[in-house]
Amino acid sequence: MSAAEHREFTASVRALLTKHATSAAVRAGMDAEPGYDPALWRLLSEQIGVAALAVPEEYDGVGAGLVESLLVVGELGRTLANVPMLGSAVLGVQAVLLSGDGDAAARLLPGVAAGSTILAVCWAGADGWDEPGIHADGETLSGTAYYVLDGLHADTLIAVTTSGLFEVPADAEGVSRRGVATMDPTRKLAETTFDEVPARRLGDRDPLVVAARLREVAWAAVAAEQVGAARRCLELTVEYTGSRVQFGRAIGSFQALKHRMADMYVLVESAESASQAATTSVADGSASAAEDVWAARIHCSEAFTTVVSEMVQMHGGIAITWEHDAHLFFKRAHGDAQLFGTPRRPLTPSV
Repeated sequence: MSAAEHREFTASVRALLTKHATSAAVRAGMDAEPGYDPALWRLLSEQIGVAALAVPEEYDGVGAGLVESLLVVGELGRTLANVPMLGSAVLGVQAVLLSGDGDAAARLLPGVAAGSTILAVCWAGADGWDEPGIHADGETLSGTAYYVLDGLHADTLIAVTTSGLFEVPADAEGVSRRGVATMDPTRKLAETTFDEVPARRLGDRDPLVVAARLREVAWAAVAAEQVGAARRCLELTVEYTGSRVQFGRAIGSFQALKHRMADMYVLVESAESASQAATTSVADGSASAAEDVWAARIHCSEAFTTVVSEMVQMHGGIAITWEHDAHLFFKRAHGDAQLFGTPRRPLTPSV
């Protein structure tokens, strides 16, 4: 897609989310069993085709690519709607494609593209994403994967191990799943345990290269989400300070608050630039993808955390009430900063 087509596409996604992913709808989804509104996911999949964006046309997808998928992730960040976009339509699809297994892609991806099949990538160990929690003995899996997105309601599990990727039906004997308490109530995570479960190996590519590439995709996606959420926090803050009156004038007219909001704007704009650079590098397979994603991961996390903290301060007491969404953005910011691990050093460049 061209830049103009990207703007038009983003506007379509935002219009649908503005109408159907209201604060009340997101809160209702938080209390629902899957942790999101299935009707919203159907609308996004059927009317806009978001689940099919990164799926090649040969597997009934749109064949657009990662860039377009992350535009949707960014728009979802604005609303905090936890539909299976990041976990299934981005990470799940990319895991299958990275495996190079054409049979698996033909079997799994048409359902994902239609929005009827949900994939969950089972990856992190107890200490995070640097060491997988699942271990393979031949084609038998054992262990526990932590912090699994869409883990409770996925149809198919994609296990990341040091031996490669494996496919397991979510209802296979020996698989158990349980929800875990999280700081961020808008995003449900699960622990998935494999007790000597037979699995189907996906492809034969170097597992280290596949895992590194999947981490790059994950961090680029979270950066896009952080930018979308941070920009929404800025907008809400500007709106509130323009309407909140103190000492006979809107508090947004006070110079001190103007300066702080200007700093928020600079952070959001610079974070968006870093996120776009990371997304483009990963999508193009650039040699600088690892470094670009590393930079975006750090800067976007810091920017979102800072912007949402300023939002809370400038809203005052209302921001810490359950009725206002500021505290939900605050919790998402801290959750996103840890999701898929934090970079301690630049990654090895993509191969």
